[in-house]
Amino acid sequence: MDLNDTPEQAAFRTNVRSWLEDNKADAPAASGDSGDTAWIDSRRAWQDKLAEAGLAGLTWPKEFGGQGLGPIEQVIVNQEIASAHVPGILDVIGIGMLGPCIIAHGTDEQKSRYLGPMLHGDEVWCQLFSEPAAGSDLAAVQTRAIENEDGSYAITGQKVWTTNAQFSSYGLILARTSPDKHKHKGLTMFIVPMEGEGITIRGLRQISGEAEFNEVFFDDFVVPAENVVGGVDNGWGTALTVLMYERLTIGLGSEGFGYRSDRFAEAVGQDEAAKSDPEVRQRLGDLAAELLAVRFTSYRTLTALSKGQIPGPESGLAKVTTVNAAIAAGELIADVVGPEALDEDSEWAYMISFLPGLKSAGGTEAILRNTIGERVLGLPPEPRLDKGIPFSELRAKEKEAVSA
Repeated sequence: MDLNDTPEQAAFRTNVRSWLEDNKADAPAASGDSGDTAWIDSRRAWQDKLAEAGLAGLTWPKEFGGQGLGPIEQVIVNQEIASAHVPGILDVIGIGMLGPCIIAHGTDEQKSRYLGPMLHGDEVWCQLFSEPAAGSDLAAVQTRAIENEDGSYAITGQKVWTTNAQFSSYGLILARTSPDKHKHKGLTMFIVPMEGEGITIRGLRQISGEAEFNEVFFDDFVVPAENVVGGVDNGWGTALTVLMYERLTIGLGSEGFGYRSDRFAEAVGQDEAAKSDPEVRQRLGDLAAELLAVRFTSYRTLTALSKGQIPGPESGLAKVTTVNAAIAAGELIADVVGPEALDEDSEWAYMISFLPGLKSAGGTEAILRNTIGERVLGLPPEPRLDKGIPFSELRAKEKEAVSA
Protein backbone atom coordinates (compact mmCIF):
# COMPACT_ATOMS: atom_id res chain seq x y z
CA MET A 1 0.00 0.00 0.00
CA ASP A 2 1.37 3.42 -0.99
CA LEU A 3 0.49 5.82 1.84
CA ASN A 4 1.76 8.92 0.05
CA ASP A 5 -0.59 11.34 -1.64
CA THR A 6 -1.17 10.81 -5.32
CA PRO A 7 -0.33 13.85 -7.47
CA GLU A 8 -4.03 14.73 -7.51
CA GLN A 9 -4.34 14.37 -3.74
CA ALA A 10 -1.18 16.41 -3.20
CA ALA A 11 -2.60 19.21 -5.34
CA PHE A 12 -5.89 19.01 -3.42
CA ARG A 13 -4.03 19.17 -0.11
CA THR A 14 -2.09 22.22 -1.27
CA ASN A 15 -5.29 24.02 -2.22
CA VAL A 16 -6.93 23.20 1.12
CA ARG A 17 -3.87 24.32 3.06
CA SER A 18 -3.67 27.55 1.07
CA TRP A 19 -7.34 28.37 1.68
CA LEU A 20 -7.03 27.71 5.40
CA GLU A 21 -3.93 29.88 5.62
CA ASP A 22 -5.75 32.73 3.87
CA ASN A 23 -8.89 32.44 6.01
CA LYS A 24 -7.84 31.21 9.43
CA ALA A 25 -7.83 34.75 10.79
CA ASP A 26 -11.63 34.65 10.48
CA ALA A 27 -11.94 31.35 12.34
CA PRO A 28 -13.73 31.36 15.72
CA ALA A 29 -12.45 29.68 18.85
CA ALA A 30 -12.50 25.91 18.51
CA SER A 31 -14.01 25.43 21.96
CA GLY A 32 -16.59 27.41 23.85
CA ASP A 33 -19.75 27.23 25.91
CA SER A 34 -22.51 25.45 23.98
CA GLY A 35 -24.97 27.74 25.77
CA ASP A 36 -23.27 30.85 24.37
CA THR A 37 -25.39 31.97 21.43
CA ALA A 38 -22.66 34.27 20.09
CA TRP A 39 -20.11 31.43 19.98
CA ILE A 40 -22.60 29.06 18.32
CA ASP A 41 -23.40 31.72 15.72
CA SER A 42 -19.70 32.20 15.02
CA ARG A 43 -19.33 28.45 14.49
CA ARG A 44 -22.35 28.45 12.16
CA ALA A 45 -20.80 31.25 10.12
CA TRP A 46 -17.48 29.38 9.94
CA GLN A 47 -19.25 26.22 8.77
CA ASP A 48 -20.95 28.26 6.06
CA LYS A 49 -17.56 29.61 5.01
CA LEU A 50 -16.14 26.08 4.84
CA ALA A 51 -19.14 24.92 2.82
CA GLU A 52 -18.78 27.77 0.35
CA ALA A 53 -15.13 26.78 -0.11
CA GLY A 54 -16.11 23.16 -0.73
CA LEU A 55 -14.61 21.95 2.54
CA ALA A 56 -17.82 20.68 4.14
CA GLY A 57 -19.78 17.65 3.01
CA LEU A 58 -17.01 16.58 0.65
CA THR A 59 -18.42 13.10 0.14
CA TRP A 60 -21.97 14.30 -0.43
CA PRO A 61 -23.13 14.15 -4.07
CA LYS A 62 -22.74 17.41 -5.94
CA GLU A 63 -26.47 17.62 -6.54
CA PHE A 64 -26.91 18.15 -2.79
CA GLY A 65 -24.18 20.76 -2.43
CA GLY A 66 -21.29 18.39 -1.75
CA GLN A 67 -18.16 17.83 -3.78
CA GLY A 68 -18.75 14.21 -4.80
CA LEU A 69 -15.26 13.34 -3.54
CA GLY A 70 -14.07 10.28 -1.66
CA PRO A 71 -13.26 9.61 1.98
CA ILE A 72 -9.55 10.14 1.38
CA GLU A 73 -10.18 13.77 0.44
CA GLN A 74 -12.28 14.15 3.58
CA VAL A 75 -9.41 12.85 5.69
CA ILE A 76 -7.04 15.28 3.95
CA VAL A 77 -9.33 18.17 4.88
CA ASN A 78 -9.54 16.91 8.48
CA GLN A 79 -5.75 16.69 8.69
CA GLU A 80 -5.21 20.18 7.29
CA ILE A 81 -7.85 21.73 9.55
CA ALA A 82 -6.15 20.13 12.56
CA SER A 83 -2.73 21.36 11.39
CA ALA A 84 -4.07 24.89 10.92
CA HIS A 85 -5.44 24.86 14.50
CA VAL A 86 -8.88 26.02 13.39
CA PRO A 87 -12.25 24.39 14.12
CA GLY A 88 -14.00 22.21 11.61
CA ILE A 89 -17.73 22.18 10.99
CA LEU A 90 -20.11 22.72 13.90
CA ASP A 91 -22.69 20.14 12.85
CA VAL A 92 -20.60 16.98 12.71
CA ILE A 93 -23.65 14.90 13.61
CA GLY A 94 -25.78 16.35 10.83
CA ILE A 95 -23.25 16.39 8.00
CA GLY A 96 -21.36 13.27 9.04
CA MET A 97 -24.25 10.99 10.06
CA LEU A 98 -27.77 12.29 9.53
CA GLY A 99 -27.26 13.93 6.14
CA PRO A 100 -25.93 10.68 4.60
CA CYS A 101 -28.97 8.90 6.07
CA ILE A 102 -31.37 11.33 4.40
CA ILE A 103 -29.41 11.03 1.15
CA ALA A 104 -29.70 7.24 1.32
CA HIS A 105 -33.27 6.88 2.57
CA GLY A 106 -35.03 10.25 2.29
CA THR A 107 -37.57 11.37 -0.27
CA ASP A 108 -36.71 13.87 -2.97
CA GLU A 109 -38.68 16.50 -1.06
CA GLN A 110 -36.76 15.81 2.15
CA LYS A 111 -33.41 16.02 0.37
CA SER A 112 -34.38 19.28 -1.32
CA ARG A 113 -35.70 20.88 1.87
CA TYR A 114 -33.17 19.85 4.52
CA LEU A 115 -29.73 19.11 3.07
CA GLY A 116 -28.79 22.61 1.91
CA PRO A 117 -29.49 24.41 5.21
CA MET A 118 -27.80 21.54 7.07
CA LEU A 119 -24.64 21.81 4.98
CA HIS A 120 -24.26 25.54 5.51
CA GLY A 121 -25.01 25.53 9.24
CA ASP A 122 -28.30 27.37 8.92
CA GLU A 123 -30.05 24.45 10.59
CA VAL A 124 -28.17 22.23 13.04
CA TRP A 125 -29.39 18.67 13.63
CA CYS A 126 -29.36 16.23 16.53
CA GLN A 127 -29.70 12.46 16.84
CA LEU A 128 -32.60 11.23 19.00
CA PHE A 129 -31.83 7.55 19.52
CA SER A 130 -30.78 6.71 23.09
CA GLU A 131 -33.29 6.33 25.89
CA PRO A 132 -32.89 5.67 29.64
CA ALA A 133 -33.64 1.97 29.06
CA ALA A 134 -32.36 1.70 25.49
CA GLY A 135 -28.76 2.75 25.05
CA SER A 136 -26.65 -0.04 23.67
CA ASP A 137 -29.74 -2.12 22.86
CA LEU A 138 -31.16 0.41 20.43
CA ALA A 139 -33.94 -1.90 19.24
CA ALA A 140 -35.46 -1.68 22.74
CA VAL A 141 -36.62 1.95 22.34
CA GLN A 142 -40.01 2.61 23.90
CA THR A 143 -40.80 6.06 22.51
CA ARG A 144 -44.10 5.59 20.68
CA ALA A 145 -45.38 7.17 17.47
CA ILE A 146 -49.14 6.64 17.12
CA GLU A 147 -50.77 7.36 13.78
CA ASN A 148 -53.62 9.86 13.86
CA GLU A 149 -56.70 9.83 11.65
CA ASP A 150 -55.23 12.49 9.37
CA GLY A 151 -52.08 10.37 8.78
CA SER A 152 -49.85 12.37 11.10
CA TYR A 153 -48.05 10.79 14.06
CA ALA A 154 -48.15 11.70 17.76
CA ILE A 155 -44.79 10.98 19.41
CA THR A 156 -44.54 10.34 23.15
CA GLY A 157 -41.45 9.29 25.08
CA GLN A 158 -38.05 10.34 26.39
CA LYS A 159 -34.64 10.56 24.73
CA VAL A 160 -31.37 11.12 26.58
CA TRP A 161 -27.72 12.04 25.90
CA THR A 162 -28.88 14.08 22.92
CA THR A 163 -25.94 16.22 21.80
CA ASN A 164 -26.67 19.80 20.63
CA ALA A 165 -30.45 19.50 21.13
CA GLN A 166 -30.50 22.92 22.81
CA PHE A 167 -29.59 24.75 19.60
CA SER A 168 -30.69 22.26 16.94
CA SER A 169 -33.43 23.06 14.47
CA TYR A 170 -34.25 19.46 13.59
CA GLY A 171 -33.51 15.93 14.68
CA LEU A 172 -33.89 12.35 13.52
CA ILE A 173 -35.86 10.32 16.04
CA LEU A 174 -36.30 6.56 16.22
CA ALA A 175 -39.74 5.63 17.57
CA ARG A 176 -41.88 2.51 17.83
CA THR A 177 -44.84 2.49 15.47
CA SER A 178 -45.85 -1.19 15.73
CA PRO A 179 -45.38 -2.50 19.29
CA ASP A 180 -46.94 -5.84 18.34
CA LYS A 181 -44.11 -6.65 15.91
CA HIS A 182 -40.63 -7.99 16.69
CA LYS A 183 -38.59 -5.21 18.29
CA HIS A 184 -36.42 -4.77 15.19
CA LYS A 185 -39.44 -4.66 12.88
CA GLY A 186 -41.74 -2.10 14.48
CA LEU A 187 -39.53 1.01 14.43
CA THR A 188 -39.78 4.11 12.25
CA MET A 189 -37.46 7.08 11.71
CA PHE A 190 -38.94 10.59 11.72
CA ILE A 191 -37.68 14.10 11.09
CA VAL A 192 -38.78 16.26 14.02
CA PRO A 193 -38.50 20.03 14.53
CA MET A 194 -36.84 20.78 17.86
CA GLU A 195 -39.42 23.25 19.08
CA GLY A 196 -43.17 23.42 19.37
CA GLU A 197 -45.96 22.23 21.62
CA GLY A 198 -45.21 18.90 23.24
CA ILE A 199 -41.40 18.99 23.35
CA THR A 200 -39.20 19.82 26.34
CA ILE A 201 -35.39 19.99 26.31
CA ARG A 202 -33.41 19.82 29.55
CA GLY A 203 -29.65 20.12 29.68
CA LEU A 204 -27.49 17.53 31.46
CA ARG A 205 -24.70 19.37 33.25
CA GLN A 206 -21.31 17.67 32.82
CA ILE A 207 -18.25 17.75 35.03
CA SER A 208 -16.81 20.32 32.60
CA GLY A 209 -19.62 22.70 33.59
CA GLU A 210 -21.27 22.56 30.18
CA ALA A 211 -24.59 21.01 29.24
CA GLU A 212 -23.64 19.60 25.86
CA PHE A 213 -25.98 16.62 26.30
CA ASN A 214 -29.69 16.82 26.89
CA GLU A 215 -32.81 14.98 27.89
CA VAL A 216 -35.63 15.49 25.41
CA PHE A 217 -39.25 14.74 26.34
CA PHE A 218 -42.06 14.29 23.81
CA ASP A 219 -45.69 14.48 24.86
CA ASP A 220 -48.06 13.86 21.93
CA PHE A 221 -45.68 15.80 19.71
CA VAL A 222 -47.28 15.76 16.26
CA VAL A 223 -45.31 15.35 13.01
CA PRO A 224 -46.77 14.94 9.53
CA ALA A 225 -46.55 11.68 7.57
CA GLU A 226 -44.10 13.23 5.12
CA ASN A 227 -41.54 13.37 7.94
CA VAL A 228 -41.09 9.59 7.87
CA VAL A 229 -37.61 8.65 6.63
CA GLY A 230 -37.09 5.26 4.99
CA GLY A 231 -40.63 3.98 5.33
CA VAL A 232 -42.92 3.05 8.21
CA ASP A 233 -41.63 0.15 10.34
CA ASN A 234 -38.31 0.23 8.47
CA GLY A 235 -36.55 2.35 11.07
CA TRP A 236 -34.07 -0.31 12.10
CA GLY A 237 -32.46 -0.43 8.66
CA THR A 238 -32.48 3.36 8.52
CA ALA A 239 -30.89 3.61 11.97
CA LEU A 240 -28.11 1.21 11.00
CA THR A 241 -27.05 3.67 8.29
CA VAL A 242 -26.70 6.40 10.93
CA LEU A 243 -24.79 4.12 13.31
CA MET A 244 -22.40 3.00 10.58
CA TYR A 245 -21.49 6.60 9.77
CA GLU A 246 -21.33 7.51 13.47
CA ARG A 247 -18.76 4.83 14.28
CA LEU A 248 -16.84 5.60 11.11
CA THR A 249 -16.81 9.34 11.88
CA ILE A 250 -15.48 8.80 15.41
CA GLY A 251 -12.98 6.13 14.38
CA LEU A 252 -11.54 7.96 11.36
CA GLY A 253 -11.67 11.37 13.00
CA SER A 254 -8.92 10.96 15.59
CA GLU A 255 -6.64 13.50 13.92
CA GLY A 256 -9.52 15.87 13.27
CA PHE A 257 -10.41 15.69 16.96
CA GLY A 258 -6.80 16.53 17.82
CA TYR A 259 -6.07 13.10 19.34
CA ARG A 260 -2.48 12.90 18.07
CA SER A 261 0.46 11.36 19.87
CA ASP A 262 2.78 14.23 18.92
CA ARG A 263 0.53 16.71 20.76
CA PHE A 264 0.41 14.46 23.81
CA ALA A 265 4.19 14.00 23.74
CA GLU A 266 4.69 17.77 23.51
CA ALA A 267 2.45 18.35 26.53
CA VAL A 268 4.23 15.72 28.61
CA GLY A 269 7.67 16.84 27.42
CA GLN A 270 7.23 20.29 28.94
CA ASP A 271 8.14 18.66 32.24
CA GLU A 272 11.89 17.96 32.17
CA ALA A 273 11.70 15.17 34.74
CA ALA A 274 8.98 13.40 32.76
CA LYS A 275 11.19 13.14 29.67
CA SER A 276 13.47 10.60 31.35
CA ASP A 277 10.86 8.89 33.51
CA PRO A 278 10.60 5.28 32.22
CA GLU A 279 6.99 4.91 33.31
CA VAL A 280 5.96 8.09 31.49
CA ARG A 281 7.82 7.01 28.37
CA GLN A 282 6.21 3.57 28.51
CA ARG A 283 2.69 4.99 28.87
CA LEU A 284 3.28 7.49 26.08
CA GLY A 285 4.66 4.74 23.85
CA ASP A 286 1.65 2.52 24.52
CA LEU A 287 -0.92 5.13 23.58
CA ALA A 288 1.15 6.26 20.57
CA ALA A 289 1.18 2.66 19.32
CA GLU A 290 -2.58 2.43 19.74
CA LEU A 291 -3.17 5.62 17.77
CA LEU A 292 -0.73 4.45 15.09
CA ALA A 293 -2.73 1.22 14.83
CA VAL A 294 -5.90 3.26 14.39
CA ARG A 295 -4.24 5.26 11.63
CA PHE A 296 -3.30 2.18 9.63
CA THR A 297 -6.69 0.60 10.27
CA SER A 298 -8.19 3.81 8.94
CA TYR A 299 -6.08 3.49 5.80
CA ARG A 300 -7.49 0.01 5.22
CA THR A 301 -11.00 1.32 5.73
CA LEU A 302 -10.35 4.18 3.31
CA THR A 303 -9.10 1.69 0.74
CA ALA A 304 -12.29 -0.34 1.13
CA LEU A 305 -14.43 2.78 0.83
CA SER A 306 -12.57 3.93 -2.28
CA LYS A 307 -13.44 0.56 -3.86
CA GLY A 308 -17.11 1.02 -3.11
CA GLN A 309 -17.20 -1.38 -0.16
CA ILE A 310 -19.32 -0.67 2.91
CA PRO A 311 -17.50 -0.64 6.28
CA GLY A 312 -18.54 -3.46 8.56
CA PRO A 313 -18.67 -3.82 12.35
CA GLU A 314 -14.86 -3.58 12.49
CA SER A 315 -15.22 0.22 12.25
CA GLY A 316 -16.31 0.12 15.87
CA LEU A 317 -12.87 -1.07 16.94
CA ALA A 318 -11.27 2.12 15.64
CA LYS A 319 -13.71 4.08 17.76
CA VAL A 320 -12.97 2.00 20.88
CA THR A 321 -9.20 2.25 20.43
CA THR A 322 -9.20 5.98 19.66
CA VAL A 323 -11.26 6.92 22.68
CA ASN A 324 -9.38 4.66 25.09
CA ALA A 325 -6.00 5.93 23.88
CA ALA A 326 -7.12 9.55 24.21
CA ILE A 327 -8.43 8.89 27.73
CA ALA A 328 -5.07 7.32 28.63
CA ALA A 329 -3.35 10.40 27.21
CA GLY A 330 -5.49 12.69 29.33
CA GLU A 331 -4.68 10.68 32.45
CA LEU A 332 -0.97 10.80 31.63
CA ILE A 333 -1.02 14.55 31.05
CA ALA A 334 -2.91 15.09 34.31
CA ASP A 335 -0.39 12.91 36.18
CA VAL A 336 2.57 14.85 34.75
CA VAL A 337 1.18 18.38 34.71
CA GLY A 338 -0.81 18.06 37.92
CA PRO A 339 -4.03 19.86 38.90
CA GLU A 340 -3.22 22.66 36.44
CA ALA A 341 -4.27 20.30 33.63
CA LEU A 342 -7.86 20.75 34.81
CA ASP A 343 -7.77 24.54 34.97
CA GLU A 344 -10.33 26.33 32.82
CA ASP A 345 -7.55 27.84 30.73
CA SER A 346 -5.87 24.49 30.09
CA GLU A 347 -6.26 23.08 26.58
CA TRP A 348 -6.62 19.61 28.14
CA ALA A 349 -9.35 20.24 30.70
CA TYR A 350 -12.21 19.82 28.25
CA MET A 351 -10.76 16.69 26.67
CA ILE A 352 -10.17 15.02 30.04
CA SER A 353 -13.72 15.69 31.24
CA PHE A 354 -15.44 15.04 27.89
CA LEU A 355 -13.90 11.76 26.74
CA PRO A 356 -15.45 9.35 29.26
CA GLY A 357 -18.88 10.24 27.88
CA LEU A 358 -17.69 9.58 24.33
CA LYS A 359 -17.16 5.93 25.26
CA SER A 360 -20.91 5.42 24.95
CA ALA A 361 -21.30 7.20 21.60
CA GLY A 362 -22.13 4.82 18.78
CA GLY A 363 -22.49 1.93 21.23
CA THR A 364 -20.67 1.07 24.43
CA GLU A 365 -17.30 -0.61 24.30
CA ALA A 366 -18.71 -3.92 25.57
CA ILE A 367 -21.38 -4.01 22.87
CA LEU A 368 -18.92 -3.09 20.10
CA ARG A 369 -16.41 -5.72 21.23
CA ASN A 370 -19.13 -8.37 21.32
CA THR A 371 -20.29 -7.39 17.85
CA ILE A 372 -16.76 -7.52 16.45
CA GLY A 373 -16.05 -10.81 18.15
CA GLU A 374 -19.16 -12.47 16.80
CA ARG A 375 -19.48 -10.92 13.35
CA VAL A 376 -15.84 -10.32 12.39
CA LEU A 377 -13.88 -12.96 14.27
CA GLY A 378 -16.62 -15.59 14.23
CA LEU A 379 -16.43 -16.19 17.98
CA PRO A 380 -19.37 -17.84 19.75
CA PRO A 381 -21.76 -15.50 21.54
CA GLU A 382 -21.60 -15.08 25.28
CA PRO A 383 -23.45 -17.90 27.05
CA ARG A 384 -26.53 -16.75 28.87
CA LEU A 385 -29.91 -18.07 29.86
CA ASP A 386 -33.25 -16.32 29.63
CA LYS A 387 -36.20 -17.94 31.37
CA GLY A 388 -34.50 -21.29 31.09
CA ILE A 389 -34.06 -21.13 27.31
CA PRO A 390 -30.48 -21.73 26.05
CA PHE A 391 -28.88 -18.74 24.35
CA SER A 392 -28.35 -20.68 21.10
CA GLU A 393 -32.10 -21.28 20.87
CA LEU A 394 -32.88 -17.64 21.64
CA ARG A 395 -30.37 -16.55 19.01
CA ALA A 396 -31.94 -18.81 16.40
CA LYS A 397 -35.41 -17.52 17.21
CA GLU A 398 -34.25 -13.92 17.00
CA LYS A 399 -32.61 -14.47 13.60
CA GLU A 400 -35.77 -16.18 12.40
CA ALA A 401 -37.93 -13.28 13.57
CA VAL A 402 -35.67 -10.63 12.01
CA SER A 403 -35.59 -12.40 8.65
CA ALA A 404 -39.33 -13.02 8.61
